[in-house]
Amino acid sequence: MNIHITGIAGFLGSQLSKEFIKKGYTVSGNDNLTSGYIDNIPKDVKFYNVDCCDLNAMSNILKNIDIVYHCAAYPYEGLSVFSPSIVTNSIFQATSSTLSSFIRNKCKRFVFCSSMARYGMNQVPFTEDMETRPQDPYAVSKVAAEELIKLMSRVHNFEYVIAIPHNIYGPNQIYTDPFRNVVGIFMNRMLQEKQPIIYGDGNQKRCFSYIKDDITPLMKLATDKNIVGETINIGPDEEFVSINELAKTIADILEFKLNPIYLPDRPQEVKEANCSADKARRLLNYKTNYSLEDGCKEMIDWINKRGLKPFNYHLDVEIINNNTPKTWTDRLI
Repeated sequence: MNIHITGIAGFLGSQLSKEFIKKGYTVSGNDNLTSGYIDNIPKDVKFYNVDCCDLNAMSNILKNIDIVYHCAAYPYEGLSVFSPSIVTNSIFQATSSTLSSFIRNKCKRFVFCSSMARYGMNQVPFTEDMETRPQDPYAVSKVAAEELIKLMSRVHNFEYVIAIPHNIYGPNQIYTDPFRNVVGIFMNRMLQEKQPIIYGDGNQKRCFSYIKDDITPLMKLATDKNIVGETINIGPDEEFVSINELAKTIADILEFKLNPIYLPDRPQEVKEANCSADKARRLLNYKTNYSLEDGCKEMIDWINKRGLKPFNYHLDVEIINNNTPKTWTDRLI
């Protein structure tokens, strides 16, 4: 079976590709290398340096493909309020082009990696049957992409699954990006003896998913018959922690004297976001093997081996006004 993974140099795409290769699948993938590491890509992958928005190129590389995992996106939820064009283009337009290419080539199943941002201000824990309530351009584009996939499946009769992995972290994740990945940002700063920067009072609460717990259930989406047309949260619901608690967990591991720098809230940030894992447990036999502390220890070891690096402000902030976080305009991270 031939599997193609978009965003294959990124965190999730590269981890999926590695495990599919171990299982004997033929794996190809594409990436524009904007926010991933080229050395994340396993050597047995047939790699294309192609942006998902390039319809003709995507149509060529999806020939003879059975399953497409669409992981590519700029996952910049907070930044999307200030750079809506670049973020939404990387999600909705990229999904449109990839999906058209998928249909042209008569591929069999489309696995779309959405986001818990789709739930917005719903009451926690979020369940898959809730009405979507996106609070920012990133979430709006994810929901729009989901609806596009459902509509096109009804017209063109292909299989799809919508996965909602949430707040995943671990090895292969970029940790030099000042716009996203709070776990990596905290680790990189503390390893450089810098205090973590926290937006608001730090009482925002999340569940964080260690990548090794998510990979097996995500791989089942390629072939399981009982999940066609389903939307499934994939990630833990046991450790619901505040951003302050996350910072303390990392500081304790590093024996770092914690004294966070607090800055104003980011606009449109959801205060509590936690997904129920009941459906994943039932359909995919999902279970949590890593605590937050266990996962953070492994990621810190990986960063130490890879080496500390400065943060890279690689994307333009499209809208700069009094609401734009100073961490970005003044490059404080």
